[in-house]
Amino acid sequence: MTSELPNIKIPTDLLPADGRFGCGPSKVRPEAIEALAAQSGDYLGTSHRQPTVKFMVSRLRNAVAELLTLPDGYEVILGNGGTTAFWDALTFGMIDNRSQHLSFGEFSSKFAQCATAAPFLADPSVIEAPAGSAPEASAEAGIDLYALTHNETSTGVAIPIVRPSGTDDGALVAVDATSAAGGLMFDSAETDVYYFAPQKCLASDGGLWIAAVSPAAVERIERIAASDRWIPASLDLKIALDNSRKDQTYNTPALATVFLAVHQMEWINTYGGLGFSSGRSAASAEIMYGWADASDYATPFVTDPALRSKVVATIDLDDAVDANTVSKVLRANGIVDTESYRKLGRNQLRIAMFPAIDSEDVAQLTRCIDHVVAELRS
Repeated sequence: MTSELPNIKIPTDLLPADGRFGCGPSKVRPEAIEALAAQSGDYLGTSHRQPTVKFMVSRLRNAVAELLTLPDGYEVILGNGGTTAFWDALTFGMIDNRSQHLSFGEFSSKFAQCATAAPFLADPSVIEAPAGSAPEASAEAGIDLYALTHNETSTGVAIPIVRPSGTDDGALVAVDATSAAGGLMFDSAETDVYYFAPQKCLASDGGLWIAAVSPAAVERIERIAASDRWIPASLDLKIALDNSRKDQTYNTPALATVFLAVHQMEWINTYGGLGFSSGRSAASAEIMYGWADASDYATPFVTDPALRSKVVATIDLDDAVDANTVSKVLRANGIVDTESYRKLGRNQLRIAMFPAIDSEDVAQLTRCIDHVVAELRS
């Protein structure tokens, strides 16, 4: 038997203009939906091998290069399946023999699990840290790929992206940027593979992986593909590379996902690029963490301010305030997806602060939470 949800009506003047705060799939800007509808007649429902779609894929690759300010020689490749599939692709086609993984949450641990399970690779080095904190990479002999996570979506921890010093010659750095790309600043030259899916900061939908790869990473892809290692075609990075250079994917992509990602990135690039979009997220983060720090019942889960993500905020609530009830009341009032990550198991709210989310809506959300908690306490 479940308890009845409290009948709490949030005053209209407190409600955000847009109540979507989910950490993925994220809020899609209404302007992007309108643009997709306007172009659907000659884009949706057409072959992905024809010029109309290939031109859109070309726009996507160019927009990523501009957004991330990629150094000369870096390429943008893409394929179907999202980040989960890309971990498998990296396992097959990017790790020579042994990798090192920083594990500090649900998603940063998954690539390590892939590498551990691969029978053709040596057991990886895994450096762990408790949820809410982060470990540091450490150079080790025999490591040919260092796997970092820019933003741990499950916990709201973000780390600086820096190549470890003292690594073996030819060692690569691969960065999972699924919830960071487009929302957090970094230097692309510190990476060899910066990969992500577009359903978070890029305000699109899932099912696609995108990666910015260095010349060294391209060489690794081609060398492993030419070896006797068996690689499934759908996870073959050489096949993805060859198709991307033709502005297409190996198998049929979700055309709406491609379009929406392009629209979001071109919007960001028009207004100043990564500095613009990361600034929007930083402004929202300042509001969210400032509210939590001042609250008598809310506390930022990440205790080190330097590690607090500017795109995903995790906020612990006092045990006397049930976070699940707060989220359910918010949802009943049109404010959705504020629940904590299910496997973290904390009395917590998790709030996306992606660039598409207006900072004023974040401010309104904090007022709504205060209203709901006051009503629950009364």
